[in-house]
Amino acid sequence: MNEIKTQFTTREGLYKLLPHSEYSRPNRVPFNSQGSNPVRVSFVNLNDQSGNGDRLCFNVGRELYFYIYKGVRKAADLSKPIDKRIYKGTQPTCHDFNHLTATAESVSLLVGFSAGQVQLIDPIKKETSKLFNEERLIDKSRVTCVKWVPGSESLFLVAHSSGSMYLYNVEHTCGTTAPHYQLLKQGESFAVHTCKSKSTRNPLLKWTVGEGALNEFAFSPDGKFLACVSQDGFLRVFNFDSVELHGTMKSYFGGLLCVCWSPDGKYIVTGGEDDLVTVWSFLDCRVIARGHGHKSWVSVVGFDPYTTSVEESDPMEFSGSDEDFQDLLHFGRDRANSTQSRLSKRNSTDSRPVSVTYRFGSVGQDTQLCLWDLTEDILFPHQPLSRARTHTNVMNATSPPAGSNGNSVTTPGNSVPPPLPRSNSLPHSAVSNAGSKSSVMDGAIASGVSKFATLSLHDRKERHHEKDHKRNHSMGHISSKSSDKLNLVTKAKTDPAKTLGTSLCPRMEDVPLLEPLICKKIAHERLTVLVFLEDCIVTACQEGFICTWARPGKVPAEQFCRQEDRVQGVLQDQS
Repeated sequence: MNEIKTQFTTREGLYKLLPHSEYSRPNRVPFNSQGSNPVRVSFVNLNDQSGNGDRLCFNVGRELYFYIYKGVRKAADLSKPIDKRIYKGTQPTCHDFNHLTATAESVSLLVGFSAGQVQLIDPIKKETSKLFNEERLIDKSRVTCVKWVPGSESLFLVAHSSGSMYLYNVEHTCGTTAPHYQLLKQGESFAVHTCKSKSTRNPLLKWTVGEGALNEFAFSPDGKFLACVSQDGFLRVFNFDSVELHGTMKSYFGGLLCVCWSPDGKYIVTGGEDDLVTVWSFLDCRVIARGHGHKSWVSVVGFDPYTTSVEESDPMEFSGSDEDFQDLLHFGRDRANSTQSRLSKRNSTDSRPVSVTYRFGSVGQDTQLCLWDLTEDILFPHQPLSRARTHTNVMNATSPPAGSNGNSVTTPGNSVPPPLPRSNSLPHSAVSNAGSKSSVMDGAIASGVSKFATLSLHDRKERHHEKDHKRNHSMGHISSKSSDKLNLVTKAKTDPAKTLGTSLCPRMEDVPLLEPLICKKIAHERLTVLVFLEDCIVTACQEGFICTWARPGKVPAEQFCRQEDRVQGVLQDQS
């Protein structure tokens, strides 16, 4: 029962692990992950007419690798990394490509580090252009997320384990002294400051969110809203344009570690130390479901835009080449058009409602991959109400959600999003807004950052993993060695007993409990990566092995034959 699975079946068909498409360090030696930062993977597609434009970056311990990613097409060649870097005194913790500026000759890669710095490098030209927070005057704590602002060639956002988040411009310096700030906006458990100086310098903005580490942030598909999850167990969703708090949610217990948006921006999924995945409605500002399948902390959550069957607009985003772009756009529009017609029918007639299904996935420290379907019966539990709510939840919505301050709110994703960069993220808009960019650069005003959209994976939790976190840590059993900081925060700020049973944190019996479609052990070490690509799913574990799972019908004949040879005699999972 505990063997590693190499295939699994869902309603779409058979997903198969491609052993020859595995990426790792060149010697394929498992990495000793004791005390190390999580292995992370970033993808980019260069504007390459050869049809082989996918590139892969991953960190293992002190090392950073940059490879050509051949996916399901060809076996990985680990002998020739395009670039390899080994760092001393610090470790890479996260990274992100700029999809907007990537070409076959040059690519901009941001790398965050355990000591707080952020480096801008070009792994194709093998250049290091800039180092931000070099003297650690801005923040001395570990970088948990770093992401380019989509649609911008120069702006990027960085989150730290201090609980702060900073907006940078690559064109500006960080200064030789610690920055001085002035308050721009303050609300419940958050504050936003601008940098006070005679000349424009980094950071342009400083966000302080919640208590304890800010483990991950994610922008909505249209870039107007920002979802943050923190070690204090709260999801906080902001209108990034107006710097207003849109809604909050509290974990069942423990910190929240990861967050993602549905492709249409209507739902947010979180995962964390309560071993649960939690589905939160953006429009209703409430928990609509929880999922229990993991036996330990949930590391990564992500929606699968290629299996999710309903979005009101094209969920695809470009993978780089013109041909790929046209193919994706055509496929996305076809699916979006059929979805629109079904939704129109659902709203305009009293016929039997159409099926609505969102697919998302999660991986955890229990070494398991879970896939989940968010279906009609969960989204619209009361059929008579569902037709009325459809106008709010499924079609373009302008009415304020429950719990809002009355401001008109539109689902973050009604505008047709451009194409999908292959990164540790959901589809996110790459819409350029020159006006907003210049206003941020010149005035660092929050309203100037309206068209941002990105998602990075969390990078917290590793300090306690090996010593403090037991594999059998499951719901109802909080480790006695939980973070002291978290314990202090909950006592000082929010008493969990007071939130349990409220709309912030409904009791388990008060919301539907999802069961995973599949829940398979796929690695020997804790899982840290889950990326949904068009022809495959990519996972990675803390040993430094990046695995490619071919989607049904996507296994090349030669790959299939080689795989059968390799796994011959091994009991395959047919369930």
